[in-house]
Amino acid sequence: MRHSSTRRSPLSKVTDQEMLWEAADKATNAHRRAIRLWLYGIAALLVVMVMVGGATRLTDSGLSIVEWRPVTGVLPPLSESAWTTEFDKYQTSSEYELANKGMTLAEFKRIYWWEWAHRLLGRVIGAAFLLPLLFFQLRGWIAPGLKWRLWLIFALGGLQGAIGWWMVASGLVGRVDVAQERLAIHLTMACLILIALIWTARFLAPAPASATTRIPERSHRLAPTAVTILGLLVLQIALGGLVSGLKAGLVYDTWPLIDGALIPSREHLLFLQPGWVNLLDNHLTVQFAHRMVAYLLLGLAVLHAADCTYRDYCRSGAIALACVLLLQATLGVLTLLWHVPILLALAHQSVAVVALIVATVHAANLRANKTTIAAAPRDRTQLITAEHPSAA
Repeated sequence: MRHSSTRRSPLSKVTDQEMLWEAADKATNAHRRAIRLWLYGIAALLVVMVMVGGATRLTDSGLSIVEWRPVTGVLPPLSESAWTTEFDKYQTSSEYELANKGMTLAEFKRIYWWEWAHRLLGRVIGAAFLLPLLFFQLRGWIAPGLKWRLWLIFALGGLQGAIGWWMVASGLVGRVDVAQERLAIHLTMACLILIALIWTARFLAPAPASATTRIPERSHRLAPTAVTILGLLVLQIALGGLVSGLKAGLVYDTWPLIDGALIPSREHLLFLQPGWVNLLDNHLTVQFAHRMVAYLLLGLAVLHAADCTYRDYCRSGAIALACVLLLQATLGVLTLLWHVPILLALAHQSVAVVALIVATVHAANLRANKTTIAAAPRDRTQLITAEHPSAA
């Protein structure tokens, strides 16, 4: 019996290849979406942790736990004797001796819960990052170029925990507050991790349809300007950490004048020697720097929004950023004039985080659009035709 055989045409082979590509694309997109949503979830947890950290700072609760127990510290005191033991440990700290002498156990519990919640969130974030990361990697969902980013973010999170204890340790002996420079480093690291999470998630997002459109002439400066604004905002938040650590807002609480002038005298700004120490320890210099960077940041954001509007390119993100920064500056002035009430100070910090998120998304969008346009792939039909000329 003679068997008939048919030879498949090159076009049918190309069609099968296309089907395989489409199936692979769907799986890859599903994996990228899962990773992207996971990163956004971690970012949301980090925002909550920053807010709780701000409340911990403003309620003077940060030194209530005088030990660093990464594992056993997960559980709070569960009995009256356990609470008494924790309170006895706190009574050995300088903060108790110098500021809270005579505090009752009930008062101690109130500050303890803030610090415990802050540390618990850190542990939750660590677990919520590591376990899915291992799952995604074992399943082969993470592209090679993405692995190092995710493991770097995890390493930064571990470093942040060590920085947190390093900060707390600075306030246990000889003072009633943590060192302001360590507080600023701790806050800045949280901001960098948040930026890394959002930027990486944005990197995994599908390119919008508008991303393949041509960037208007002379508008290639938009992305560098947005990144500059983001960098200035991180600097401003770090200065805010120094202001908070020094409680400088309680010392110089006037605006627009500071120390009786728009620009204080050089003698007062550089009172300490060597001169660079004033940027860390001089209440006047630190708050003056915080104000000047705020003016620069807001002015640059307004000009950037005008530029984006004139070029009709990513204008909504630029305008939103300028508006959030204006709100943040207004809250800062009100917080200062009203002598740093807790709720207003928390609102000031919360809007700073919102501004950081908006600035990160805006800068990432501009960078992503620029990269997409610069390296736009050819149409798949063109690729297939190039590889299989006979299928044309």
